[in-house]
Parts: sequence; structure tokens; C-alpha cells
Amino acid sequence: MNKTVLFAGNLAFDLEEDELRAAFVVYGEVIEARIIYRNGISRGFGFVELGSEDAATKAMAALDGKTLAGRVLNVGWANEGPKRRRTAYSDRSRF
Repeated sequence: MNKTVLFAGNLAFDLEEDELRAAFVVYGEVIEARIIYRNGISRGFGFVELGSEDAATKAMAALDGKTLAGRVLNVGWANEGPKRRRTAYSDRSRF
């Protein structure tokens, strides 16, 4: 598991990536801040990669449970999640 990437959940749907980055940069260098979208609409979560494990730990401790843009953040370690097995039905690119 990469200890510099954090999951940020319960984001406001109108939050911009620059605003997400600004919330985390206080704790260290932000390599990337990305909000996840589907069909152009925010899914309400994203990922932030910081420059060091120490910065990520500090940001997680400080921001988890804090309010950003009117919503209480859920910040934790990002994980790779389970590998999904692709099947003929999961390959939606052919439809």
C-alpha cells in the first residue's frame, strides 16, 4: 500500500480539485489531487497524493472529521482495492 495517497470522501459535489488541493497543501507538498467523476458529475470522493508519508499522516489526522465546503470529510489511507476479474459482461466498451 502506498502510504502517500489518501482517500477523501464525502466531498461537496461542487468542490473543485484546486479547493481539495488547497485543503491538503497546508500539511505538505501535494503531488496530485483528483476528484472522481462519472458522466461529468462528481461522485463525492477523490484521492490526494502527498510528497511524503509524514505529510500524509499529518493531513489525515488533521482533516478527518473536519468540514470542507459544508461537508464533513472522511479522510483515510487509499487502498488498491480488490482486483476485478474481467468477463464478457464487464467489458462494456463494446456496447
